[in-house]
Amino acid sequence: MLSQLITLYRRRLRLLAGSPRELLVPLTTPLLFALVIAPALNDSLGSFNPRVNYMTFVSVATVVLLVPLNALFTGISVFADREHGGLRELLAAPLPRWLVPLGNVLATLTVTSLQVVVLVLAAVVRGATLHTSMSGVLWFAVSAVLLAAIVAAIAEVLAFRARSQEEYVGIIPAIAIVPWFFAGSLFPIDVLPKGLAGVAKVLPSTHALALMRHGLVGGSPSGLQSIWGSHSETALAAASLAVLAGFAVLFVFASMQVFRRSALQ
Repeated sequence: MLSQLITLYRRRLRLLAGSPRELLVPLTTPLLFALVIAPALNDSLGSFNPRVNYMTFVSVATVVLLVPLNALFTGISVFADREHGGLRELLAAPLPRWLVPLGNVLATLTVTSLQVVVLVLAAVVRGATLHTSMSGVLWFAVSAVLLAAIVAAIAEVLAFRARSQEEYVGIIPAIAIVPWFFAGSLFPIDVLPKGLAGVAKVLPSTHALALMRHGLVGGSPSGLQSIWGSHSETALAAASLAVLAGFAVLFVFASMQVFRRSALQ
């Protein structure tokens, strides 16, 4: 079964990253934020909290913009594969059907991880200041992987439920960009109206961003206390990690079920 999963993973990876352009183009918007917009925001709004390096505050947030955008755009490849590629032949192959979406999610995680590394390095070169450690990097990496798995699984579901590629593309901003604004990317979620702050606290993006800031920056700028209240920072991080892991298991399982039902139709 492992060899079948590796084969499916390699197949999807070739479809997603067949050329350098397919790796670099999704980086454009987050890099623009990290290299141009974040410094500009720092110059104009950077004094809103003297304990917060606003340049770093926004630069880390661009990861939470990149991951969903990239994961959702890879869903277009799944949609095209479903309509015109070899996905139908795979349905007749003697392998567990749940391996197909799992291989797709793993390939998306690989491509997204490479892009996140490039984005973080670019932000540091531009002036972002990170206060981290090995455990901090681990918090960041795990939260980025879980967020990518969640959105990649959502992309799998949409790729099998959307009636057309145009419908799928139209959904991308609502899932990738709108939550980013409510996740505390540009300002703490405390300043949102109470109802919207409550919505923000249940979004995976909010927990992922708080964990990433906890890992790379630490302290009150992480936003963990805005979500959970005043407790031990490590306990708050563990709570947000549990939320992210729960979402990941739920959506990956849902994507496997949707694929299995689509295969039976």
